[in-house]
Amino acid sequence: MSAVSLSTSRVGVIFGTDTGNTEDVAEKIMTELENYDVVAELINVTDISPEAIAEFDLAIMGIPTWDFGGIQADWEDFEDALVLADLNGKMVALFGLGDQFGYGDFFVDAMGWLQEKLEPTGASLIGYWPTDGYEFEASRALNEDKTLFCGLAIDEDQQFELTDKRVSDWIRQIVNEYESAAAA
Repeated sequence: MSAVSLSTSRVGVIFGTDTGNTEDVAEKIMTELENYDVVAELINVTDISPEAIAEFDLAIMGIPTWDFGGIQADWEDFEDALVLADLNGKMVALFGLGDQFGYGDFFVDAMGWLQEKLEPTGASLIGYWPTDGYEFEASRALNEDKTLFCGLAIDEDQQFELTDKRVSDWIRQIVNEYESAAAA
């Protein structure tokens, strides 16, 4: 069997943002993907349909959490369309932004919400990220044993100096997981 490369796959980085922070992280992800010869499309969630998401082999989706677990408005507006998407056989990776000290009881909750909305679509989630190095009380984005987030957790408010390394490490992980899963 020949190796499957993410560089020959169709990749979309889809984000919703109000302040621009999530878009900034999406751009960092795009830059990091280029290091693996991956050309991805950067798309605001306001400019995409579920059918267009289904055309990607890998969709990387980013969402910020607002205040006490609030969902970013553009993603919330897209919810009805998203849950009807047919993403069977498609891989999806998530990243979420939150403030672990200011809103530690709701850290990256919106990313957990997005995972819940994607479950009925048939998407295969990759890119789970360890909770080590974060200080928070609770998160809707945690796995059952609370050791992993359902995607990359970014805190631009309290740990902005860690963002570049976290993005770099996560993209390396995504590339490896995608290529391993696609070759299986």
